[in-house]
Amino acid sequence: MQLVNHGVPDGVIEGALSGIADFFEQTSVEEKSKYKKGDPKARILWDARSHSGENREHLKLLARPTFHCPPNPPSFREALGEYERRVHEVSLGLGRAMSLILGQEESYIENAFNLESGFNVAAMNRYPPNFQSKGTMGLAEHTDPGFIISLVQNMDGGLQILTHQGQWINVHIPPNTILIQLGDQLESHIHRVLVDTYKVERISIGILHGPSIDEFVAPGPEFINGNHPLAYRGITYSNALEANDRYEIEVQSCIDQLRILPI
Repeated sequence: MQLVNHGVPDGVIEGALSGIADFFEQTSVEEKSKYKKGDPKARILWDARSHSGENREHLKLLARPTFHCPPNPPSFREALGEYERRVHEVSLGLGRAMSLILGQEESYIENAFNLESGFNVAAMNRYPPNFQSKGTMGLAEHTDPGFIISLVQNMDGGLQILTHQGQWINVHIPPNTILIQLGDQLESHIHRVLVDTYKVERISIGILHGPSIDEFVAPGPEFINGNHPLAYRGITYSNALEANDRYEIEVQSCIDQLRILPI
């Protein structure tokens, strides 16, 4: 879904996008390399890839319950922190609305996931223009764990979602609109990013709004019955993120491994 009139000022969104662009552009590779994969409990992770399967530079950091961010440029830390605080409030509001739609109390999802202490990760990407890329793929197809993912970007285009009919469709995101995608803990869509048709670089900020890191997440008993049997095993969010020898900060999906019944 696309959110307009979401209460996050345009200047806050633009400031965060400008801040991460400054980080990618102004920070030396030597400085950024301090955040390459190494410590399993790292709270900041940076990498750059350029090959036929993936073309992007990315920075991931833990934004909640404690905020971690590279110190430079200073304006980046301030701008991203303000954006995350604003969009976190949006996510809580969406959780309340979804709870009512499900026929539950307004606080149902918020309490089930302990969202107030949620493990939120900011995933920021810089995709090169097509003439600098190696192949067409910016980010390969995947789903994301968590409750919801909020996404903003500096230009329209690049993102595609796979329909239930097996077709890739383009997702258009107008300026200062927040795109909301469901995470694995609800029902996520497979998506990817292409770089083959754009002549300028694309910057995006995705916030993966997750449950509390120690929260045990399982299908709600209210929704399980003879017609809808249990289809997924429960697991703590921490164990889910660390599956397949991954780091928590990588926020990689393991939903297929939790299935009990074929879907």
